[in-house]
Amino acid sequence: MRAIVQRVTSASVEVEGKVVSAIGPGLLVLVGLHESDVDSDADYICRKVLNMRLFPNEETGKTWDHSVIQKNYEILLVSQFTLYGILKGNKPDFHVAMPPDKAKPFYAAVVEKFQKAYKPDSVKDGIFGAMMKVNLVNDGPVTMQLDSSQPSK
Repeated sequence: MRAIVQRVTSASVEVEGKVVSAIGPGLLVLVGLHESDVDSDADYICRKVLNMRLFPNEETGKTWDHSVIQKNYEILLVSQFTLYGILKGNKPDFHVAMPPDKAKPFYAAVVEKFQKAYKPDSVKDGIFGAMMKVNLVNDGPVTMQLDSSQPSK
């Protein structure tokens, strides 16, 4: 499982011209599912994202000191199978991404895992499989890549 975690001042997802999810300060997390991912991969990504110290502590002046939980910020999760794309020549190939019929319930379980581990109202997501426009204001910019493991090919 792969997560691209971006610290944002705001982020939103539009589908067919309508905003379906929006957050203020927090994390935009693009989530890629590998064909071999299991629950322990989702547990790892959830735990790491919720506890990543990507926010400053205004009291101490430390730059990398607080997590999204400590700041009481929001999280926007967006499913993105293209995170497991590879180029074959000039054409993208997504054969190692989890197939949609398996990925849809797995991704729904990931969202639920985040909601249970944090606050349900503070965890939002896009629409699985939809053509989405993701808008964000990256804060810093701060962008981190997180992999649950090195999947076998």
